[in-house]
Amino acid sequence: MKSILLIGQSNMAGRGFIEDVPPIYNENIQMLRNGRWQMMAEPLHFDRHVAGVGPAASFAQAWTEDHPGESIGLIPCAEGGSSIDEWAMDGILTRHAISEAAFAMETSELVGILWHQGESDSYGERYKTYEGKLRSLLKHLREELKAPDIPIIIGELGHYLGEVGFGKSAVEYKQINQILSNVAHTENNCYFVTAKGLTANPDGIHKDAVSQRKFGLRYYEAFSKRKHVLDPLDRELDWIEKEAKRVLTKKERIFVQSTKFALGQLSFEEFSNNITKINEGK
Repeated sequence: MKSILLIGQSNMAGRGFIEDVPPIYNENIQMLRNGRWQMMAEPLHFDRHVAGVGPAASFAQAWTEDHPGESIGLIPCAEGGSSIDEWAMDGILTRHAISEAAFAMETSELVGILWHQGESDSYGERYKTYEGKLRSLLKHLREELKAPDIPIIIGELGHYLGEVGFGKSAVEYKQINQILSNVAHTENNCYFVTAKGLTANPDGIHKDAVSQRKFGLRYYEAFSKRKHVLDPLDRELDWIEKEAKRVLTKKERIFVQSTKFALGQLSFEEFSNNITKINEGK
């Protein structure tokens, strides 16, 4: 199985409203939780009780389309509100991410790192020291994971920042975005992903669920093609609509019914009847 490390702050962890997009269920997408690989369900992260849709699910779904019959594992290590200083080489978040990735590498091949962070450093002239800290982090991750050539995909901050809500304080996001682009364009095997056209939740800082689905596709385009993605993809909306109509496998249908039962959305009798129908191929 291949695996992907997810690091950064809340827009990687995901704050998109889950009810705003069709769910992604795929038995070939796993997530690392409590030391075990489990079938993915959003939210992937539980850094906060308000975690929601991030870019990783659509990234992984697109990956499975290009790798039929293979599995991919997601390693959620992003932390909402974290600054670049909290991703220092000896910092708790970095140590945790390396530990989780190393554990995942016992049963999978780590093939990529997705990074999205910078909103917390978009004020107070923090951008002046940001680039050196980010470059040091990327170098440290590759050294510690013994993966000198692993692709690292760097996502741009939303262009809506600095205007309303919690995003109003991120007045220096353009400076951070320039640094993110510079790093991606000059570091080996790093690729930049644009946030053009993406929109926010009412809080003004977190990408909404539809935008996160699009963002994940852009991350995958950069990862799979080993290129910078500087403009929105033509297929984004069509892809989201197509995935909403995807026919679930037997295992995926049982997973959905089990989830609904656990959440109290089905009685035991309804759950049992539905499982019987699925097993009978109905």
